[in-house]
Amino acid sequence: MKIVCIGRNYADHISELNNERPDQPVIFSKPDTAVLRNNAPFYHPEFSSDIHHEVELVVKVCKEGKHIQEKFAQRYYDQVAVGIDFTARDVQSKLKEKGLPWDLAKGFNGSAPISEFIDLSEFNNIQEVNFSLEVNGEVRQKGNSEMMIWKIDEIISFISKYITLRKGDLIFTGTPAGVGKVNIGDRLTAYIEDKKLLDFEVK
Repeated sequence: MKIVCIGRNYADHISELNNERPDQPVIFSKPDTAVLRNNAPFYHPEFSSDIHHEVELVVKVCKEGKHIQEKFAQRYYDQVAVGIDFTARDVQSKLKEKGLPWDLAKGFNGSAPISEFIDLSEFNNIQEVNFSLEVNGEVRQKGNSEMMIWKIDEIISFISKYITLRKGDLIFTGTPAGVGKVNIGDRLTAYIEDKKLLDFEVK
């Protein structure tokens, strides 16, 4: 199982970080050791003083494919979850300044909490799904998959031109505006529509 992530896929998030809007999807990855399941607590790493939450829809690949045409992409995923792409923003900034990869800022242990998965059959249209994140009961991020710059089928097609997708792979599809710092003692709750799917503490 591999985790492929899409950066800069919501225009409002690009603006809040003063990033340049890319002309194709920005791809990075996380190792499987980044995954947190079953609402396990997130342990704040000692190497960073600026860990940011980034709530995202996560799709699960259901069969192997490469060079997938966009019109057939919907055959390659069948479930969706909500996840958090935790980012060590201070580490990331230092790496970017030196022109180095972001791996240490994105792929550290526990940096990818993921909820249970929901079958796509429960949604009328996966590209019109609301999702959100609360920190200590306060709404921090709200998004709708319709706001994606690159839609899920486009993402599947693009990734598969370079990387073979296999059953069980996870794709983080990008975060909307509102990212911010988390602190020890915070409680994070994340939703798809009105269904609470994540509920865990930062320790």
